[in-house]
Amino acid sequence: MSAPAGTSAEFWEEQYADRDPDRGTRPNAALVDTLYGLRQRPGSALELGCGHGGDAVWLAEQGWQVTATDVSATALARTAALAESRRPLGRVRTEQHDLTASLPAGEFDLVYACFFHSTLGIDRDAVLARAAERVRVGGVFVAVDHASSAPWSWTADAGIEFPSPQQTRRSIGLVEGWSPVRVAAVRRLATGPGGQRAEVTDNVVAVRRTRR
Repeated sequence: MSAPAGTSAEFWEEQYADRDPDRGTRPNAALVDTLYGLRQRPGSALELGCGHGGDAVWLAEQGWQVTATDVSATALARTAALAESRRPLGRVRTEQHDLTASLPAGEFDLVYACFFHSTLGIDRDAVLARAAERVRVGGVFVAVDHASSAPWSWTADAGIEFPSPQQTRRSIGLVEGWSPVRVAAVRRLATGPGGQRAEVTDNVVAVRRTRR
């Protein structure tokens, strides 16, 4: 286990200290739809930034062996508690990592990141590219990103221009040696922390490794 960098760990600890522990305990709908479409046999999975564990625990319940990472000790504790409460047969392992500096060891059948965004100015593409290298041949890399701002988001008035899913795929370097499975913008109805409802767009980049 790698000790996280102070600034990142402290920032995310503050974020989770104020966050409702029940939020983020359900799986991301785009991830669920994408994996059902893949019909991928469960194997080993690596999650980048597990939050409160909704995706990790759902995958474990489908038979995956999940390594869930986060820089926040609070997020990891909540993920472990959720896994214990749902009892997915011990298939969720948590590891604390500052992903700009380290990753869990080994190769995986699935590496995924859902809403891996940060205000800290990290080189997101570089982190995701390094993580994608951990996908074994025949395995899948999945990223689900925000492609619009919800009215309650901190980015709502920031004038951000979101990349297309095709641009994201290229910027991470998932072209040579990768076959597209689902590279698309997907609309959904989202619920905010105060119960607000709004239609938003997510970018889904799902690619299969064909060679190294």
